[in-house]
Order: sequence, then C-alpha cells, then structure tokens
Amino acid sequence: MHCTIYKSRRKADTYLYVVVRDDFSRIPEALLKLIGDPAHVMELDLRPGRKLALEDTAEVLRNLEERGWHLQMPRREELLAGVVRQ
Repeated sequence: MHCTIYKSRRKADTYLYVVVRDDFSRIPEALLKLIGDPAHVMELDLRPGRKLALEDTAEVLRNLEERGWHLQMPRREELLAGVVRQ
C-alpha cells in the first residue's frame, strides 16, 4: 500500500500517515488542530513484512485500510527520557 507521511509542526516526533497525498478529509478536525499544518516528509510503499523503525507495520496497514490514516506519536520511554534530561 502506498502512503504519504507528514510530520507535525507542533508536536515533536509525531507523524501522520495518509493513503492519499494531501487528502486530509478523513482526519478528525481535533487531530488536525493538535498537530498543526502537516509538513510532507516522504512517500512510502508499505507492505506486510516491511520493517518500520518505531511502528508495527501490521497496525499501520490496518489503520490505513480501515480509516485512511495512522498517527505515530513518541514512545512513552522517549517522553520520559526527555523529562529526565531537563
């Protein structure tokens, strides 16, 4: 499945995967407000068996098929590490 990935301009390490580039019609309004104006990062051909660095490929594919989008947020461990460093 082909998808497009955008990063949030407001939330660090937060990425939005969509099926159709620049089509945010299926994204909840509250989510769009939260992440701000999404910045294009890359196009990706996602298929079962392909490894993603931080996400479960099967979950991403399922979300893209069922709702047309997937949100990748920072892992809890990364958030805690940021608090400890401050």
